[in-house]
Amino acid sequence: MKLVEAVKTVEDIELVRRKLELNARGNTLYADIWMFGLQVAMRISDLLDITLQQALTGQLEIVEGKTGKLRQIKLNEKAQGIVKTRSKLGGIYLFEVDSNRAKGKPVSRVAVAKAFKAVGDEVGIRLGTHSMRKTRGWVMHQAGIPIEMICKVLNHSSPAITMMYLGITQAEIDSTYEQFVI
Repeated sequence: MKLVEAVKTVEDIELVRRKLELNARGNTLYADIWMFGLQVAMRISDLLDITLQQALTGQLEIVEGKTGKLRQIKLNEKAQGIVKTRSKLGGIYLFEVDSNRAKGKPVSRVAVAKAFKAVGDEVGIRLGTHSMRKTRGWVMHQAGIPIEMICKVLNHSSPAITMMYLGITQAEIDSTYEQFVI
């Protein structure tokens, strides 16, 4: 698996959303996946399995495919807005394919990865399906949320994993030496 990055500024998060929409010629599917994924920080395989019926409850209760752990997620206002908009399209899945060949199936992880990579290449960020989780963790970290809480949100087994996951760069570490003079 190739290393993907978190998107580290609000401006770049919005830029990615706009590019996903532009590249899909106004179809909001990939932009909606991006924004919803930022809200829930789920792995892409679990995110794409969400049914419209589950999402409309405002509370997700899933067993993660990778870890087998139970995860409960209360949908925030932005996530609920995406659900409301997508519910008008109908279908079984929250993020469903809009083609006759694959009617009634969720969009594939590969299609999402391809769309995200194309935008990442355009904006100079190693973007992938995991970037949504990493971005949420990064934004929480920058807001001063304790690593232990971020660990719980991402359902990591230890804060050490979360710290590696956030991808703190050497330049960011170096800046602490200038920032904190004792």
